[in-house]
Amino acid sequence: MKLLLDTHVVLWWLNGELPDETRDLLAHERWVHVSAVTPWEISVKQATGKLNGPGDMAERARDTQFQALPIVADHGIRAGQLPPHHRDPFDRILIAQAQAEGLTLVTRDKFIPLYDVPVMAV
Repeated sequence: MKLLLDTHVVLWWLNGELPDETRDLLAHERWVHVSAVTPWEISVKQATGKLNGPGDMAERARDTQFQALPIVADHGIRAGQLPPHHRDPFDRILIAQAQAEGLTLVTRDKFIPLYDVPVMAV
């Protein structure tokens, strides 16, 4: 299975807060991706006081064992054309990336399943 991790899933991975079943799956799955948007989202939320944690959290998210997924122009175009179910620009990029790259988005977000994107609920 090809997976894309939502930012909160990456944070839970780093903090050891994922359910054992999910953690085992991610540890053994070959195609697990972390978007370039994830360290950006972490940095923005830390800078605005919406996220606490170590100052190197964005770097730790970038440096996970998972495959990095860059953001390309087509992802931005697709994100801008999505229906307005979700206003969070970070999540909209993740949805667009999952759609464009044929990935299942691993998330707990209640709005993401409203889009035409495969979801693995955590």
